Amino acid sequence: MSAISPGLRAETEITVSEADTAARWGSGLVPVYSTPALVGQMENTAVVALSGHLPAGQTTVGGRIDVRHLAPTPVGMKVRAAAELVEVEGRKLVFRIEAWDAVEKVGEALHERFVIDEARFMARVQGKG
Repeated sequence: MSAISPGLRAETEITVSEADTAARWGSGLVPVYSTPALVGQMENTAVVALSGHLPAGQTTVGGRIDVRHLAPTPVGMKVRAAAELVEVEGRKLVFRIEAWDAVEKVGEALHERFVIDEARFMARVQGKG
């Protein structure tokens, strides 16, 4: 994991669709960008930041996300998320993530991911079946 150090960054951008709304996710009744969709975008942005930096056979899984959804975003508007790796503690990676729409900051989070051996992880998962 020597290639992983604080400062890794990535950005993603999505256009909010009906599939991303609180009404669609069941997290509310209004047709605006949902908190579950925002969380998904934030996690994905952290994954993108790690792209190409993990040895073969390793990946990461999310373990914690402390998110604040600050403002609504309508369908059709873009949301840009930026993630920065701010701490590496053994297998634990901590990201600071912020998201903005065309008008304002709409979310912020601290997100922990853990580096895992993918084959061993999946063997454990299959053992639950």
